[in-house]
Parts: sequence; structure tokens; C-alpha cells
Amino acid sequence: MKKLINSPENVVEEMIEGYVKAHPSHVRRLAENDRALVTAKETAEGKVGILIGGGSGHEPAFMGYVGDGMADGVAVGNIFASPPPAPILEVTKAVNKGAGVLYLYGNYAGDVMNFGMASDLADMEDIQVEMVLASDDVASAPKAEKEKRRGIAGEFFVYKTAGAAADFGYNLEDVANIAKKTNENTRSMGVGLSPCSLPQTGEPSFELGENEMEVGLGHHGEPGLRKAPIDTADNVADELLNSILLDIELNEGDDVAVLVNGLGSTPRMELYIMFRRVEQVLKEKGINIYRSYVGDYITSLEMGGASITLTKLDDEMKKMIDHPVDCPMFVQK
Repeated sequence: MKKLINSPENVVEEMIEGYVKAHPSHVRRLAENDRALVTAKETAEGKVGILIGGGSGHEPAFMGYVGDGMADGVAVGNIFASPPPAPILEVTKAVNKGAGVLYLYGNYAGDVMNFGMASDLADMEDIQVEMVLASDDVASAPKAEKEKRRGIAGEFFVYKTAGAAADFGYNLEDVANIAKKTNENTRSMGVGLSPCSLPQTGEPSFELGENEMEVGLGHHGEPGLRKAPIDTADNVADELLNSILLDIELNEGDDVAVLVNGLGSTPRMELYIMFRRVEQVLKEKGINIYRSYVGDYITSLEMGGASITLTKLDDEMKKMIDHPVDCPMFVQK
């Protein structure tokens, strides 16, 4: 598979270097660790710090969501790998303004371990830390075992509401509660059409037949629920959406935020065709789309496919969703 890179061993460092140089008014790299980025703007004393992080290869996540209204800092890992504790700790110290720091990350073993270790180290620095794990992927575990579910594109809404709550002056416990409530009211499911390849290997991350798709695929190429013949956009959207609706309690008149997320190489044309079907189904059920997002929000290198995310909103969460954001890769006025 063809890639525009120099050395496979240096792709993450060179990406970060290019990113910081491209967006100097938004982000800066900490001298203490090359994988630690924080907002270029001074944040207010007494504000809860929002720290996000994860593996590279999911751009615009996670670096792209550091900015006004969302995260204050990010720890960057290797491709599809958790950042180690060291950059997490350096970001923690940099974004702590006396009110504590909230860690937001996906429910993956490496992230759980490394963010947990960083939290212990932060405690030794007398910095209070809370952690919220995103676990929105309905395909990765049954509802009775939802604590085992992966975090996928629904992480975006967790960042959005937590970042707003911190801006509104909520204390650490209350910001964490907003993030937890968002995660509890968020469901996602994806479909894979083609694999990606890691720069270090050049090999496909999984295999599919020429006319196959993987229903319920994870963002790192984890197996889904089943392989199936490629189907129409409407039928795929129906299957993903039906699985979500069976898993979350939504009634006529409820409001939701909707994200149709591309995995890296899916054209916007196809994502909008899928959103069209999502809107039709929700309208038929009397469910109101309060805000919609269509595009590449959390990707998997050049993987083909898409995911659908619904977040059920109450009045407090609507206020958070509406809050303005100014990040290099996401702006909402």
C-alpha cells in the first residue's frame, strides 16, 4: 500500500512536528516530552483541565480536538497504541490550573493501564485526577456487559460535553459526571469496507473478500459481528442504526445528536447518503436530530467504512453540545 512518508519509524514524530508548525496559534509541544501537546492559549486559573489521548492514526483525533471549548492537552501514542504514562503526566502538570484534571480516553487495555499509571503519578504531584472511559461501541460486547465495550466515534461527544462543562466553570466531579452521562447516553456501530495498513508493516490490518464488508468492525480492525456481502447504503445504515436503537431507550419526541463518521477513505458523498437514511428513520420514529455531524472525526488511517453514533440529549447536554469550539480540526460557532 502506498504512503507519503519518509521513514516508517519517524511518522509520528514528523506528523506532530508538522501539526504544531501548521497550527501555532492553537497548540504547542511541551519541551519535557515530544508526545505532549497543550493549547497555545493560556487557560484560566481554577478551570478543570481536560486531557485526552490515544494512538496516532485516528486523525483528526486526538490532536485535532485541543483548543477552545474542548481539550486543553493531548498525549500522543504510537500508531494504534496508547501513549505511555510520561507524556500523560507532563500534559497533566501543564494543564492543571488548581481545579484538577479529567482524563478522557477509550476503553482499551493499554489506555486503561497507562492513564491509570499516570493518574497515580499525578497524585504524587498533588494533582487531583478523575478518569472517564468511552465505551460506546454496541458491537463489541452485549448490553449486559457494556463495561467491556470499546470506545469508538462516540468519544467525540464525550470530549465536546466535558470541554464545555469545564468552560462553564463546573468543578472536577461535575465535569466528570457530564462526561459519564454523555457516555452512558451514547451508542455507536461501524462497518468496514477495506483495511488500512500500518507504515511499519505495509500489510493490511485485516482481510475482506472483494465483495465483503465487516459489520461491527472496531477502529483498529478488530473483528466485528459478521462478514457479509456488500450492501446498499440504506441497508447498511438500517442495520447499524437498528442495532443502536435496540440498545438505547429513545422515545418519540426525544432529541439526539448524530454523527456519521468516516474511517479514513470513505468519500463524503457516501457519508451524506448514509446520513440521509439515518434522518429518514429517526424522523419516522419521531426522534428529533438536534445537531448533526458528518465527516472524518475519528478515523483509522486509510480504512474504508463508516460508523453511526447517536447521543441522547437532555437540556443540560444540549447546552454543552451548543457551546462554541475553536480547534485546528473542528470549529463550531
